[in-house]
Amino acid sequence: MRTKIVATIGPASNSKEKLRQLVEAGVSVFRLNFSHGSAEDFVRIINDIRDVEKELDKPITIMQDLSGPKIRLGVVQEKTIQVTKGMQLLLGLSGQRTDELPFLPFDHPEILETLEAGDRMVLADGGLQFTVQQNRPDGLVLLEANNSGLVTSRKGLALPGKATKVRALTEKDKKDLSDGLALGVDAVAISYVQTADDVREAKQLIAASGRRVPVVVKLERQSAVDNLDEILKETDVIMVARGDLGVECPLPLLPALQKRIIRACNAISKPVIVATQMLLSMVNSPAPTRAETTDVANAVLDGADCVMLSEETAMGNFPVETVQYMRKITDEAEKLLVDDRKLEEPAANKGIPEFLAYSACLLAEKAHAKAIVSHSLSGASARQVSCRRPPQDIYALTPDPVTIKALNFVWGVHPVFVADPASDPSHLSRAENFIHNSPDFLPNECAVITAGQLKGSTATPRGTNLVKIYWK
Repeated sequence: MRTKIVATIGPASNSKEKLRQLVEAGVSVFRLNFSHGSAEDFVRIINDIRDVEKELDKPITIMQDLSGPKIRLGVVQEKTIQVTKGMQLLLGLSGQRTDELPFLPFDHPEILETLEAGDRMVLADGGLQFTVQQNRPDGLVLLEANNSGLVTSRKGLALPGKATKVRALTEKDKKDLSDGLALGVDAVAISYVQTADDVREAKQLIAASGRRVPVVVKLERQSAVDNLDEILKETDVIMVARGDLGVECPLPLLPALQKRIIRACNAISKPVIVATQMLLSMVNSPAPTRAETTDVANAVLDGADCVMLSEETAMGNFPVETVQYMRKITDEAEKLLVDDRKLEEPAANKGIPEFLAYSACLLAEKAHAKAIVSHSLSGASARQVSCRRPPQDIYALTPDPVTIKALNFVWGVHPVFVADPASDPSHLSRAENFIHNSPDFLPNECAVITAGQLKGSTATPRGTNLVKIYWK
């Protein structure tokens, strides 16, 4: 159970019994989708998750997913417009309506003014596609349909490859964020991010609330992919949100794009989630398709830390069975991943943390260690070890309750909370005591420890600086 599973909660899974079954089946992170509710709708669910967490004595992470600025058409006066390929239509503010051509209301003036001839516009998750012919002097935008279909009110609208002036956090998101933090969510996912400024804004709001939780950036816009390097410097976790990303970029490019994003995250030890339609057929079927099983396995082999379920657990007929099936697939993929793994020395330009993690994995390999035990305040050392995908289990010891929940996004890591650190200030001693007292380690088994230790056990470490083999 190295690959972490994220499950979305909805009507099919929001009872306490179902939540418990999902955790027992392998869920580490629960996603609360604030596109379909507000804080008061999740109070009981959060309380139930906390009860399950105590009953199972296992850290469970609650991720709040903010809805973001979903761009939609307004209310179509005709209720339905039958569009044919080559047909021309006008897009404009509701008050600009004209009978010159079929009219699509769109009350986002900051976006309308940026449209140019040649821009692509997509409705209904790709079902209808248009090309901008002209942004007219009267403020109306002339469109030409690239295919046929129906236009109805409030359809989602995307502008593939087009950067807009719309920020990732709406006023609703800011209120939801504040409310969610007050309820005690452990992580926050932000939607339709375009630049690193969107991430910084979210972090500033979180800090102002007095909380400290990881930020998950959902990559849904081409502009976010273009700014990936800068976004990676600011975010804590990345989600490859293939639904909207598959609208923004041509579908044939999506698999390669997914691999490049995962590779970029692995290179700097940032956890990465692969999401959207992973086992979609299991909404109505007790078993997935061959293509879906291959998709999940390939995400693991590519280097994903987490795989996510959406409709499958939120509204499907087989939420627990879906998680069980996903766990079977990831377990088999992990066997191949470990068998094919080659431990490679970091590049010469890498820093000390990378070389310490490499050394720990190398020692574990040579000593046939049972596990790698990393004591860390921030969890960084455990993430460094994880990205090398060692065959050993990784135990991450930390006294920080925020880090405990953040490590549920990291491949292969078992988070362990170290209570009352004042009674044992030595990080090395805590790690040794954990191995000595844990039933997971038998007598004469060994583990490799990474820890931060300065001369004098009461000194506060400033990062991992020690690698040791410990025999029980």
